[in-house]
Amino acid sequence: QVQLVEFGGGLVQAGGSLRLSCTASGRTFTSYSMGWFRQAPGKEREFVAAISRSGVNTNYVDSVKGRFTISRDNAKNTVHLQMNSLKPEDTAVYYCAADQTLYEHTIVIFTASYDYWGQGTQVTVSS
Repeated sequence: QVQLVEFGGGLVQAGGSLRLSCTASGRTFTSYSMGWFRQAPGKEREFVAAISRSGVNTNYVDSVKGRFTISRDNAKNTVHLQMNSLKPEDTAVYYCAADQTLYEHTIVIFTASYDYWGQGTQVTVSS
């Protein structure tokens, strides 16, 4: 079992920045590929970004490429999502997720592949 807690959400104007963080407790953090997902009202949960166990490989949904950056600090059991140039369409509840993977450079982009989820943090971008 691994427990995930997100924080850092809030209200920001369009063009602004937020940094989300997710802290993991429980089993060895370095065993898990990590991902960020989001869910807007009335929409399905969608993939945002993922990072491998090693931190070497990352992947982003096209709509956030060049604006969001995922990173991890394995010494602190934490994964971050730096969000710049925010747009109103980025408004959603953001979730952190963990998937135990065999290979250290594997990234996981499918919602159904993730075993553990945080409770979510609200991000609201005003126009």
